[in-house]
Amino acid sequence: MAKVRYRVLISGRVQGVNFRSAMRSQAISHYVGGWVRNLGDGRVEAVLEGEKEDVEQVVAWARHGPPAAYVADVQATPEPYRGESEGFYVRYAEWS
Repeated sequence: MAKVRYRVLISGRVQGVNFRSAMRSQAISHYVGGWVRNLGDGRVEAVLEGEKEDVEQVVAWARHGPPAAYVADVQATPEPYRGESEGFYVRYAEWS
């Protein structure tokens, strides 16, 4: 299977509803590496790496999110695979 990397931006009511923790659980259950963090503008950003089918399943989950979330938009942009993610991490916000 092909390995892929996606940068994902999720907007809507996705902060404050444990979205990052739920996304981490989904990624781990699909053997997807990477990270997720809140952005200062209210969106959530994630980088997902792994087998194409597994990463796409996590992106599909992000379109709905946990029950308390309202996901308005999900933008998944392919990037060159780097193979640098050996786990899945929740990062703190980097406010600018």
